[in-house]
Amino acid sequence: MGKPEIRFKGYTDEWEQRKLIEVCDYVDYRGKTPTKTENGIFLVTAKNVKDGFIDYETSKEYISENAYEEVMRRGKPEIGDVLITTEAPCGNVAQVNKADIALAQRIIKYRGHIGVVDNTYLKYYLLSPEFQKILNAKSSGGTVQGIKGSILHQQKIIYPSYEEQKKIGQHMDSLDHLITLHQRKCDEVKSLKKYMLQKMFPQNEQKVPEIRFEGFTEAWEQRKLGELVKEGILEAPLDGNHGEKHPTSDEYVESGIPFLMASDIHNGEVNIYSCKYITKERAERLDKGFARNGDVLLTHKATIGETAILSNLMTEYAMLTPQVTYYRIKNEERLNREYLYSFFNSLDFQTELKTKAAQSTRPYIGITAQQNLKIILPTEIDEQRKIGLYFGNLDSLITLHQQKCEELKKIKKFMLQKMFV
Repeated sequence: MGKPEIRFKGYTDEWEQRKLIEVCDYVDYRGKTPTKTENGIFLVTAKNVKDGFIDYETSKEYISENAYEEVMRRGKPEIGDVLITTEAPCGNVAQVNKADIALAQRIIKYRGHIGVVDNTYLKYYLLSPEFQKILNAKSSGGTVQGIKGSILHQQKIIYPSYEEQKKIGQHMDSLDHLITLHQRKCDEVKSLKKYMLQKMFPQNEQKVPEIRFEGFTEAWEQRKLGELVKEGILEAPLDGNHGEKHPTSDEYVESGIPFLMASDIHNGEVNIYSCKYITKERAERLDKGFARNGDVLLTHKATIGETAILSNLMTEYAMLTPQVTYYRIKNEERLNREYLYSFFNSLDFQTELKTKAAQSTRPYIGITAQQNLKIILPTEIDEQRKIGLYFGNLDSLITLHQQKCEELKKIKKFMLQKMFV
């Protein structure tokens, strides 16, 4: 039947091809919707079936313990069984990792014949691009695509010896384990950052935070952003041109000066590589919104409160749309850039910003109103620097784990293409 492009050493035999129904037992849970309860046996629905695993957080539905035997009369799930969704969504795959669960409609459970098809191999085969392509081709329906069990069972599965299947399954499982590990680490650091953003800045008119670096005892000061502008600590903040001067979509070009919208700023990063661009000539006809490396950006229209420090800019400047404000520090002995960015992420600032922005018909807070926003800061610049550095290190850890996740997902995708026929 053929051989895969990437294969474990020592295996040379041709792969076999059979129908799923010939090498797997199945249970189709199509039928009457079971009565839901507030607690009891967890009911796995199509929404819980994700990229190879059951997500118990996405949706939480239950059936009573008394109803379990009746609902699962066609066959109870066992650890290792493979699930595939037949509709809404179609083609999502997972492997059962708990015995005490019930399965809802639109899910079919497969169990490979012992010694013929390994369940973990089966899971990844169903996830492979080749099988997913076949599934899409066989699906029917308009807005909601679906496939009948009778059609799904007739689809081909191509597989090597049982021993080789187990090696493939173990290899792919190890990749999934690493992805989960880095994602969990990433989530843990994000939770820590959220907690510290609440605890390392004074809340509710307090003069000092709950958690503070050792050696600092002075009370913090509360100011308005506009006061820092008057004192020469900040330049007057600016956004991009409004009205007729605003570049139109037909003026966008393949490369040139980045033209940054609120949607280009997310999770502390500025996406200067897939944003829109305008020519330098067009940019120079604008009056304001010339952002430079080191500026702290803040979204203030439609998307409220995304913030980031502009960096890695390869051009002299980037242009801002009227959705984004830049804050440029003039006196770095009075205000630390990383501290300002961290404060913009704090609970108090975000609450005030979004409350005032919500007073418009469409979420918006203009430059004048922004200058009335409160800023709370340590009087000692060294304390500001320590806080900025601390949150910068957390951001670096988050980025590191996110990058590892993305790298591993790419490897997994590549292996799903190359290790299966």
